[in-house]
Amino acid sequence: MKYLTADFGSTYTKLTAIDATKAEVIGTSAAFTTIDTDVMEGYNCALQRLEEKIGVFKYDQLLCCSSAAGGLKMVALGLVPELTAKAARMAASSAGAKVVKTYAFEISKAEQNEICAIDPDLVLLCGGTDGGNKEVIISNARKLCEIDRNFSTIVAGNKSASDEVEKVFSESGKDFVITENVMPEFNKLNIEPAKQKIKELFISKIIDAKGLNKVQSMTNSEIIPTPLAVLNGCELLSKGTDTTEGIGDLMAVDIGGATTDVYSISAGTPTFENVMIKGLPEPYNKRTVEGDLGMRYSLPPLADQTDLNALSSEIGIDVDDILKWIETCKKFPNTLADKNSHNQKVEEGLAKSALKIAVERHTGKVESTFTPFGEMYIVTGKDLTKVGSVVGIGGVLVNAANADDILEGAKADKQNLMSLKPKQPKYLLDKKYIFGSMGLLSAINAELALTIMKKEIK
Repeated sequence: MKYLTADFGSTYTKLTAIDATKAEVIGTSAAFTTIDTDVMEGYNCALQRLEEKIGVFKYDQLLCCSSAAGGLKMVALGLVPELTAKAARMAASSAGAKVVKTYAFEISKAEQNEICAIDPDLVLLCGGTDGGNKEVIISNARKLCEIDRNFSTIVAGNKSASDEVEKVFSESGKDFVITENVMPEFNKLNIEPAKQKIKELFISKIIDAKGLNKVQSMTNSEIIPTPLAVLNGCELLSKGTDTTEGIGDLMAVDIGGATTDVYSISAGTPTFENVMIKGLPEPYNKRTVEGDLGMRYSLPPLADQTDLNALSSEIGIDVDDILKWIETCKKFPNTLADKNSHNQKVEEGLAKSALKIAVERHTGKVESTFTPFGEMYIVTGKDLTKVGSVVGIGGVLVNAANADDILEGAKADKQNLMSLKPKQPKYLLDKKYIFGSMGLLSAINAELALTIMKKEIK
């Protein structure tokens, strides 16, 4: 049995050829994604390059994922920022969507206009626990229907408002679906139903919008969002199968040109005593995406958040030279740094900064407070201090002179003692960028996918 996986990314279309009998990857290739013309052009180019390496490849099954044209672009609406709005973001992110903006309370005219300008693929509309506030979600439904854009809306809020919300959308002619509340009770998450609806709408509507309908006709498997495939791969490597152990709790960081995605597979329960937990419970399988941290398209905001003077001192390169490289990458996003050059040092220093900031945003925080019973610790988010492995994904890590140095940014440090980052992790590298590929394969042969991951990711 032979499989071919295809990942239609925003920049590259990546192919992976898998031999199930040998339980190994027999070849990989990549070509620029041709979303503006026909995605099959980039696919055929990548296939030609693959076959130049390994010969004609007759596969039995094609498996695909996509983040082409920026992936699945979403906005999420909730009632309270720290509660239903955050729950909405969690549901969307875990489904593989890129959450561009989250809104709370009733949206204003300015926010309506902002959503119109964003032109999302999907909108996740939440708000209120079951039996709680109905007015906000009904008002937001009306305001969404006034926006002149062709997005689909997933309603996952107060069930007591469902009939009125359904009437609003039905009368408007807007595409919508109603599912279970993401937070039916105070501080109780229920994101799986919304996650499933996001996946279904991606398959049924976004495939055509992104020009992937020809690809879908070539496979009898569903095309899913690439981040969801990666998350599935992370879960498999961490938990293993019924017969084979995984590697335990892990964190994976994917540094791309436009975003830096962080995945954690861990309960994230506090690892110390005298703790009070603040905020919503965190999902075991968590993904966050940072749209302002990337190595090309989001390089300017990354540079703004990086202490360039400190970076200059660390790598021994003048700030002016760092700024020149940033300017070059802004003008020519396809530029690659020469190996062992000053520019490669700059590239890796900026990558470490992106990884460090992204992991700090993903990870929980702790603060101390004094009570009548003595000192207590308040934890918000996941405690990942005991996570055993950090896996690096992305071209800047694969091509780095010292990937471990970049991955050090994920480790707990004295400059930010309140961040619950891993203390003593082992560093692993996805050298062939197969996480998404193995996430796809896991749906039909998890044992094979896990065997290959343990061979390749080290």
